[in-house]
Formats: sequence, C-alpha cells, structure tokens
Amino acid sequence: MDFNGKTVAITGASRGIGADTARVFAAAGANLALLARSGEALRELAEEIGGNTLTFTCDVSDYAAVEDALVKAHQHFGSLDILINNAGVIEPIARLAEAEPGDWSKLIDINLTGVFNGMRAALPLMKAAGGGTIITVSSGAAHHALEGWSAYCSSKAGAAMLTKALDLEERANGIRAMGLSPGTVATRMQRDIKTSGINPVSELEWEDHIPAEWPARTLMWMCTDDADDCIGLEVSLREDSIRQRVGLA
Repeated sequence: MDFNGKTVAITGASRGIGADTARVFAAAGANLALLARSGEALRELAEEIGGNTLTFTCDVSDYAAVEDALVKAHQHFGSLDILINNAGVIEPIARLAEAEPGDWSKLIDINLTGVFNGMRAALPLMKAAGGGTIITVSSGAAHHALEGWSAYCSSKAGAAMLTKALDLEERANGIRAMGLSPGTVATRMQRDIKTSGINPVSELEWEDHIPAEWPARTLMWMCTDDADDCIGLEVSLREDSIRQRVGLA
C-alpha cells in the first residue's frame, strides 16, 4: 500500500497498537503526526521509524492541545488525510460500588471526549480539502458489559456512537468514518487486565491475544478504497473474512 504524500495523525502513538500503526504507515511512505502523553517514548519511536515524522506531547482530553497538534501537522505537511483515534486507558478496573469518581471521569475524558476532540479538530482541516478518513479504535466492550469495566465499556460504547454520528453528519462531505474492534491484543493494557483478576478477559493467556501489528495493518487497509464498503461501520478483526481481506494469517 502506497501512502506517499498522505498525512496520518495517530493518537496514543507511543506504544501498543498506536506505535505499530505508526510503523506500518511509515513503511508505506506516509507523513506522520504522533500524539501521546509520553514525549520521550514518542521521540524514541520517531528516531526508530525515521521519515517525515512530527511528535506532539499531548493529552487527548485537552481539546486545545489536540487542535494545536493537528493544525501544526497540517501546516507542516500541507494536508491531514487520516486520523486514527487510538488513545485509550483501561483504569479504573473496579466494580461500580468501589470505583473512585475522579478516576472514572478521567477515563471518560480520555476514551470518549478524547475521540470527540480528535474528530472536532480534524474536521475543518479535512473538509476544506474535500474529505479524509477518521477511524476510532473500538472494542467488543462497546457492546457487552463486563464486570469491573463500567467506565471502559461506557466509553467505548460512546465512542462507537460518535463514529456513527460522524458518518451520518459528514459522509456527504467526503469523510470516511469507521471503527475497528481488534479483539484482545498483546499490549501492556492486557498485562494490566491480567493483573486485575476481574472478569473473563483477565483469565486469557498471553498466547490468546493477537499481535499489535494485526490491527495496525487493518487500520492501514481501512484507509484504502478496498474498505469503502465498511464506511460507517465497525470492522471486527474477529471475523475471518476481514482477516483474509487484510492479508492476515
């Protein structure tokens, strides 16, 4: 896949799915704007992948910071073609009766408001150019309640609805809005889930999780014309048909 001349912004890019997504897009020739709270990790990733890469130390729950990063990337590269809303956290893992209200709200600020912030900041830049692609990393938790995950499940359900709203409002303006539900992925988040010991997901073995490269490659495929039939929908990597279309084992 050739993304030469295309500018891709990725939130939560310092590790996990975000970092692997940066790697696959860099290998395809894209210009990259990488956003995350860990500036040092971003700089190390940028040195690793090389190419045309900008890094922004940024909390996605801060709209002004997200807008500033995307505007600067647009000014530097001359376009903003793709936004991958990937930033997300799992904590607090706690039953409702024990969850700290401040921690619960902070997760919503990152996982849900952060998705809105990315969409809202990207839309003016993309619409002025005739369109673009905005993909939100979703989860099976958006559709199924899990014990101890009230905040995470609620945030992912809200983000999935935001994606539907974006498609409804902006498809006619050239915006390709989609979600990706990757399943369980071998990232640090899964280690935190394992440690918690709450709900069946924590009982999975490390070998049960797919590598982060799989959702990364799927996200890149979703930005091509071959995925146009998925616009407005949530793509699930649990489906064999999707894995085959992406070219995954």
